[in-house]
Amino acid sequence: MTGKRKIQENVYNKKISKALDQFWIGFVIYTTCYMLMISSVVHSKITYLQLLGIVLFTLPAFQLIRFKIENAYLRTLFIIYFAWQLYTVSRGFKFNKDYLFGTFVEAYGGVFVYLAPLIVLFPKDLIYLKKIINVILALSIIYLICDVVFIKALLGSGSETGQTIIEYFSKIMGIPCGFILLTLVYNNDKRKSWAIWGKLWALFVVVLTFLLAAIRARRGLMFMSVNILVFTYILYNYAYKTNMFFKFFPLVIVFFVSIYAMSVFSEKSKTGSFSLITQRLKEDTRSDVEKYFYLDMSKKDWVVGKGIDGMYWCPTGATPDGYRLVIETDYLQIMLKGGAISLGLLFLIAIPAVLLGLFYSDNILSKAAACWILLWFLALFPATVTTFSMNYLLVWISIGICYSKKIRKMPEETVKELFQYKIF
Repeated sequence: MTGKRKIQENVYNKKISKALDQFWIGFVIYTTCYMLMISSVVHSKITYLQLLGIVLFTLPAFQLIRFKIENAYLRTLFIIYFAWQLYTVSRGFKFNKDYLFGTFVEAYGGVFVYLAPLIVLFPKDLIYLKKIINVILALSIIYLICDVVFIKALLGSGSETGQTIIEYFSKIMGIPCGFILLTLVYNNDKRKSWAIWGKLWALFVVVLTFLLAAIRARRGLMFMSVNILVFTYILYNYAYKTNMFFKFFPLVIVFFVSIYAMSVFSEKSKTGSFSLITQRLKEDTRSDVEKYFYLDMSKKDWVVGKGIDGMYWCPTGATPDGYRLVIETDYLQIMLKGGAISLGLLFLIAIPAVLLGLFYSDNILSKAAACWILLWFLALFPATVTTFSMNYLLVWISIGICYSKKIRKMPEETVKELFQYKIF
């Protein structure tokens, strides 16, 4: 009890906690409305409710931002990177009503994508990390409800709504559950039922995401889901230093389950549930698009990008005028908007963060944060993950954790105590 009182006195701040509550409530409203809007089954006027969410998370954000970064390297690069983000936004930004409305409500290409890194300036006290876990769980519940409501569309091979739900809902609402799995060691208190159910729920959501992705033949999403499970397994074994039997026994089970799954898959691959993924396994949907992308990009474009509204000419699956705003290969998407400068600065920030978190830390949380950044790196090729979403916000939160020497050198028991502290 004395330890908890000390934590409360030295770390917990009611004003910051309240501001974070408001920020995350607004963010959940914004994200949910955006998902429902792009599903095309809800009236577009829901964007007005989304604007309410923007107001709710924007106002406390001004209160939460602290222009103080303890690591000199990160401080220098972050200033340069964020200045370049603002420059990218300024190129093509318009001050008319329709444009402003569109760029604020758009989570995939709007202005908030470029402002998302500011979350690294939020208070990094780990006592508030529980709020992030609660937000992830709230989004995953909304995700499951949407899966149930749109189950027919999800399972129907010709449904655009089902594809949208898998591509967007899963990345924005389902995949973040992977962060709970990576921090499994802090949700392993058998005396607290919420900890047990929380991790089981997160595992269920990630596995469900993989299964739905397999049915809908979303290869990038399958890749992301499997990577989360693999990283969780590695980190869990590292944390508990299990003996050789427990390290390799699950792999043996996976081997035999895989053999069984392959036999089922071969039976269903022609006309069953997995026929679509069978057809798409060898299908190349990227080469033609990337070819046109390369042809359209000038030398200057490769260096500085084309700005927030940058487009490239591509007749394959394009708009009527032949131009596209998005290329699904995310590292190319970053270069389309901000060029090699944007991608290079991002890597110069993120790569050292991974190294610090993995090799210069004394707790699993820092290593889990590094793993989340690595997962984002791996997803840059098969998916679009640089968006205003919990998935991407967690990348910058993880960067903040990895660069904080105070957090990296925090004893494991202290992290566990902070993680378990109730602030709601």
